[in-house]
Amino acid sequence: MTAELSQFLTRFMLQPPPPARLPAPAGRHAAVLVPIINSAEPALLLTRRSALLRKHAGQVAFPGGMQDASDTSLIDTALREAQEEIGIDPRQVQIAGVLPAVTSSTGFAVTPVVGILPAMPLRLNPDEVESAFTMPLREALHLARYHPLTLYRGQRQHRIWLSWYNDYFIWGMTAGIIRALGQQIALP
Repeated sequence: MTAELSQFLTRFMLQPPPPARLPAPAGRHAAVLVPIINSAEPALLLTRRSALLRKHAGQVAFPGGMQDASDTSLIDTALREAQEEIGIDPRQVQIAGVLPAVTSSTGFAVTPVVGILPAMPLRLNPDEVESAFTMPLREALHLARYHPLTLYRGQRQHRIWLSWYNDYFIWGMTAGIIRALGQQIALP
């Protein structure tokens, strides 16, 4: 493990995340794996969802989805979904912890599960994932790369975050999760 990744893990584990702001809707839970590749330059692994999907088509996302009745925890949900979508063997993932759940635009309480894994070949499920890419962890967690946008739905105001990385537009819940992780480990 590199010094950079070791420092990230230390900061992540020593600084508790801020409390979740929104209550989780009853019974609607999901989880995503926030995969960090343990390599010479630690990197965040992201996917671009298939353009053929009914919801969130073509968006940059973390592997994840809805909790199944057979999942014993939301960590199991994140690991199962990562295996189904991009072929990550759950035994290869070292769970570092979880971030507070965020409420998705579709009403799910989504729990981000941070996991460390070795660089490995991926098996993309073409029904769900168009492509996968990595972003250097140091760059991903740089807070200045995220720009706010305020949206209005009815009488409610929602702030979302936007960022670009190469040809990838990262926004919404995915950008918010990365930014929250960056805030958690930032120096005071």
